[in-house]
Amino acid sequence: MTCPAAPSPLRILIATDAWLPQINGVVRTFTATIKHLENIGHTVRVVSPDQFRTLPCPTYPSIRLAVLPGRRIARIIADFAPHAIHIATEGPIGLATRNFCCRQGLPFTTSYATKFPEYIHARVRLPLPSGYAAMRWFHKPSRAVMVATPSLQRDLEAHGFRNLVRWTRGVDTELFRPRDKSFLSDPRPILLYTGRVAVEKNIEAFLSLPNPGTKYVVGDGPQLPALQKKYPSVRFAGMKHGEELARYYAAADVFVFPSRTDTFGLVMLEALACGVPVAAYPVTGPLDVINGSGAGVLNENLSLAVQQALAISPAHCRAFALQFSWQRVAEIFLNHLTLIAQPIT
Repeated sequence: MTCPAAPSPLRILIATDAWLPQINGVVRTFTATIKHLENIGHTVRVVSPDQFRTLPCPTYPSIRLAVLPGRRIARIIADFAPHAIHIATEGPIGLATRNFCCRQGLPFTTSYATKFPEYIHARVRLPLPSGYAAMRWFHKPSRAVMVATPSLQRDLEAHGFRNLVRWTRGVDTELFRPRDKSFLSDPRPILLYTGRVAVEKNIEAFLSLPNPGTKYVVGDGPQLPALQKKYPSVRFAGMKHGEELARYYAAADVFVFPSRTDTFGLVMLEALACGVPVAAYPVTGPLDVINGSGAGVLNENLSLAVQQALAISPAHCRAFALQFSWQRVAEIFLNHLTLIAQPIT
């Protein structure tokens, strides 16, 4: 049976276990997308952990997980009567929303934004096949599983995922722009990492590089105390937001992205928008964002990638980043939703 034509404007429900005050790629993507959806007249309701009783996530206590959110989610969906439901994460809120939709026969879409099998394997050594089996089960009923890059799509297809569609990412080029580098006065070159300070981000591959200059880490996470003690010469700036975060980006000479598990790496676009070249491994995320662009260097020898990236023109980095519009990201997201949008009674 085909769905009736989607009404306009839409009421869109987004269920996510990652939300403010967290600052990560999922949160930034959805806050920017929602802003554009609302600007063109759609109504968006976010179901997030702050609406429930929560407990700290094991091994990552700053992340709060909703406790038994199922009943309240059912009431929220009934009261809001959304035309489209999107599940952004595979945590307790995402799971409860998925299960409710399956019981009620409601269509929904999902995102695959985090390589949970790899993350969990890095933390508790759960075998990767078991992790991927759980992710296939979670996403199987989704009408469209949104992924950010071609290489991630190929990887998931190899793991037996179906119904995959492309949904890219964007960057705020007004906030993230070239600025005066005198904001940081340390010996140059300045090598920067921003993001979660957690084992799955492979940050020690950056911190242990022999390259000259000064290393900066901007962000917070469970690995921070141990890394501060182990690498006393590194500048750990903590969590930064907005204008202050943009100043750190713009003051750097090269942005180092050591992760091997990210599905995209929005922080790379933010650095490029500030005119800062990227050094990374040739893996999913960097391969899709950087490869062939001339705006960064990908190499299994990360030290060599840093050295070569320093020669890249800041103007070229900025010009490349200007291609990534949040408006276009919101339009693609909306197009995927309208394929399944229908009145919900």
